[in-house]
Amino acid sequence: MKRQIIRIDREKCNGCGLCAAACHEGAIGMVDGKAQLLRDDYCDGMGDCLPACPTGAITFEEREAASYDEKAVQEHKVQKINGQLKSAGKELPCGCPGTNVRMFDRSGTSEAPCSAAAVSSSGAGAASQLRQWPVQIKLAPVHAPYFDNAHLLIAADCTAYAYGSFHNDFIRGKVTLIGCPKLDAVDYTEKLTAVLTENNIRSLTVVRMEVPCCGGIENAAVTALKNSGKFIPWQVVTISTDGKILEA
Repeated sequence: MKRQIIRIDREKCNGCGLCAAACHEGAIGMVDGKAQLLRDDYCDGMGDCLPACPTGAITFEEREAASYDEKAVQEHKVQKINGQLKSAGKELPCGCPGTNVRMFDRSGTSEAPCSAAAVSSSGAGAASQLRQWPVQIKLAPVHAPYFDNAHLLIAADCTAYAYGSFHNDFIRGKVTLIGCPKLDAVDYTEKLTAVLTENNIRSLTVVRMEVPCCGGIENAAVTALKNSGKFIPWQVVTISTDGKILEA
């Protein structure tokens, strides 16, 4: 097909690598000290790399090129992060598959609701809306590919059990992180600050139970957002022990 795609002038390229770092899809790599478009189907034609280039070596052109393949891009991101974790020696000694980064195709699902008012108070069972693994705050890598351009849900463990339609009303369209500040006995603030600071998060939703100990996960998330210095839409939703939305 004929479409808009980037073109890199190797004569103008100074080999700084800034364009490769700016390309979230991994379409650009460094070859023999110069930037190069590695795969047409990894390039979405949005041009995030253009403003990163200090020499003006990158322009748009319209030519015959393979269609953008989002699925292939996501698989490439997973392979890359798994390779980085392995190189850094961050795999568990037992090789536990529970720490492997995975992304699930939930195509056909709608975008995340803008506010809790858009969700229902109850609902029938449905297929899983979980889009990634792992989901535990402690296990999720800060630079996992699923955080890129994501609506982030940070939820207390018990909320999914108390609220009957949790997948459809909260997980759908979001990347999910869960934890329990009481049982984990850790402060999530530092980890969540890193996730928000180092990734392009589009919105933040915190879902907690009404019990006092759940205030820990809310405080960690809100503090992390403040520490990140970013201004993104956010909300806190409180669930009662009998499964109703109390605050939104």
